[in-house]
Amino acid sequence: MKLLRSNIIALAILLSVSGFGQGLKDYYKDYFPIGVAVTPQSLTGDEAELIKSQFNSLTAENVMKWEKIHPEEGRYDWEAADKIVAFAQANNLKVRGHCLVWHRQTPDWVFKDATKEILLQRMKEHITAVVSHYKGKIYAWDVVNEAIDDDGNYRESQWYKIIGKDYIAKAFEYAHEADRDAILFYNDYNMESAPKRQGINKLIQKLISASEPIGGIGIQGHWSINSSIADIEEATSMFTQFHLPVQITELDVSVYHHKSDPQSNYTPEMEERQIILYKSLFEFFRSNKKYITGVTFWNVSDRHSWLDNFPVKGRKNYPLLFDQQLKPKRAYFEVVKF
Repeated sequence: MKLLRSNIIALAILLSVSGFGQGLKDYYKDYFPIGVAVTPQSLTGDEAELIKSQFNSLTAENVMKWEKIHPEEGRYDWEAADKIVAFAQANNLKVRGHCLVWHRQTPDWVFKDATKEILLQRMKEHITAVVSHYKGKIYAWDVVNEAIDDDGNYRESQWYKIIGKDYIAKAFEYAHEADRDAILFYNDYNMESAPKRQGINKLIQKLISASEPIGGIGIQGHWSINSSIADIEEATSMFTQFHLPVQITELDVSVYHHKSDPQSNYTPEMEERQIILYKSLFEFFRSNKKYITGVTFWNVSDRHSWLDNFPVKGRKNYPLLFDQQLKPKRAYFEVVKF
């Protein structure tokens, strides 16, 4: 009987991947949207069909970042990002904007000869232009990304060095002025680390106390098979105290421990540990649906992941729920089994 039930579940999942039956978005319709980070190239062929069958929210992996959408002063390149938004609208998918202010993937011209006043003006012009361009089409923005360093102090980025810590509040103010209906998130990684978590906690408290228009907290969720589910639960629970929406914005589960095992294969033992963590994560997410209002995977499948080259160049990783042939992995079965 158990074998028969397992076969029925497997058949249902395979049908959903082929465009029939239920996908992740359907299993989680009573919980939260299930999103995925995409490139314009993801929106054609078999990947597009998988996206439409499994997900109901999109995030642009790179093409809304400053260096792509605003590469030169006074020149914006909307084409690639517009394709993602158009695909989302055509298929009734939500869109998260990512990201407005970050210390990486920002072109050099932004900081060139910049005083505090000049840099604030450049930031305001950029945020106003981008958020206004997508007003009514993007429901949430990662406004400031990774402003706190791993030791819990402010990251000494060019933004911080030139403007000071107030650049964070200003970014939220400018975004809110451009679209008062968009939900504005602070987004960061490694929140399961106590020092960083405490630093982010202080930042969020400060923004709320100053009545800044922060609307949510984004936990990136770049975890690995070595991550502690207890630490993840503790970190996430800490941020629910603010009674703001919490979203898992960039979820993947690496099969490696950072830079270790530079040439390892995807072993059965790695897969088992990945399955256990994915199962535990989604059990926790479901139990906290009051606060967790979205979960977004960072890339579509193991066919392509940003972790294929980071932090070890050329190392293949297998961090997602779909394999290189876009078929559901065993972890998928556990995520939808509840």
